Amino acid sequence: MISKLNLENILFLDIETVPEVQQFSDLDKTKQTLWDLKSKYQRKEDESAEDFYERAGIWAEFGKIVCISVGYFKLQGDTRQFRVTSFFGDEIKILKDFKNLLITHFSETKHVLCAHNGKEFDFPYIARRMIIHNIELPHKLNLFGKKPWEVPHLDTLELWKFGDYKNYTSLKLLTHILGIPSPKDDIDGSEVYRVYYEENQIDRIITYCEKDTVAVAQIFLRLRGDSILTDDDIIHI
Repeated sequence: MISKLNLENILFLDIETVPEVQQFSDLDKTKQTLWDLKSKYQRKEDESAEDFYERAGIWAEFGKIVCISVGYFKLQGDTRQFRVTSFFGDEIKILKDFKNLLITHFSETKHVLCAHNGKEFDFPYIARRMIIHNIELPHKLNLFGKKPWEVPHLDTLELWKFGDYKNYTSLKLLTHILGIPSPKDDIDGSEVYRVYYEENQIDRIITYCEKDTVAVAQIFLRLRGDSILTDDDIIHI
């Protein structure tokens, strides 16, 4: 039961991604053809591969990570802190810094990672981008040969499903119905491309990513029956 988990052993996280280059025309001809094939069944009938390219960040083969935000609890008596920090900038540096965090602070068997829809998106995306950049996977992301109960990942979307695998509930909807302050008060995922490439405002993306990370932790607390964090409990590092 999640109520028995030690909060200090959980690393909460969220990632933000964009297409690997700004414009479809910036891709080489082979990658353009591959994107055309990859996106064929997602596009509307009258929508071209180029028109659809702003959404390429969803796929690790055509996108890149621009921010990983993480949060973790520090408990001392009745005092509870949730510390949040972010890795951003060059993708290779983001991935290496995140890997170093896992190795140095979250490498023990008791440690687990937690994200919303993390098993379908965040965790495999990070792992795929590491492999693309020839970065050896840290133990927490290397799932080869692991049995389901050995995978050190928690997913608040999966926890909310309660076995109903046809159901999808967004982070925004789940925070609203659980009475948690919304993380979507500035931008949402559909705007990250524009904010990153057209407005060059990485700070807004970092803030958005960190709010999502806090929201994941808040949802986890609600699922345990614990009180949610106050603003005073949240420390940005």
